[in-house]
Amino acid sequence: MASIARCLRVARPTAFSAALRTSVSRTIGARPFSVTATNEIRKYTREHEWVDLSADMKTGVMGISEYAAKQLGDIVYVELPEEGKEVQAGDAIGAVESVKSAADINSPISGKITQVNLVLEEKPGTINQVAEDDSHGGGWVAKLQVSEEGLKDFEALLDTKAYEEYTAEEGEH
Repeated sequence: MASIARCLRVARPTAFSAALRTSVSRTIGARPFSVTATNEIRKYTREHEWVDLSADMKTGVMGISEYAAKQLGDIVYVELPEEGKEVQAGDAIGAVESVKSAADINSPISGKITQVNLVLEEKPGTINQVAEDDSHGGGWVAKLQVSEEGLKDFEALLDTKAYEEYTAEEGEH
């Protein structure tokens, strides 16, 4: 039995190395790494909220923009919207308070609030760190089910380039 194990230890690295070289040479030439362009699904309001729509255009995530977070300064309190609430574009759904000022959070599009970011109740400064992050632990404010009217609202919002131009002009005044 011991002699079989010794033979396998000696043979295995060689056989493994040959198999590895063969598979690597096949996979490297087979398909180069590529990145598929993503569709622009984030848009902004002139009041500095953002919304991301899912690929199926049925759900969305919203929050305040990085620009707004910087203008507000250190955020110390976030009033979250009520889950289950039907909202229209422009409705005040919550508020943020900072050491400098306070501001309403308005819904960028129409729909129904399905989830709120409870992390912001205990760590409101998350918005200052990652305002436009829609992942767990990010600074997003709410998720919503998008209505037909919400899709129309979305089309009227600013894309990333237009929003950057708008904030550049606003910064000059």
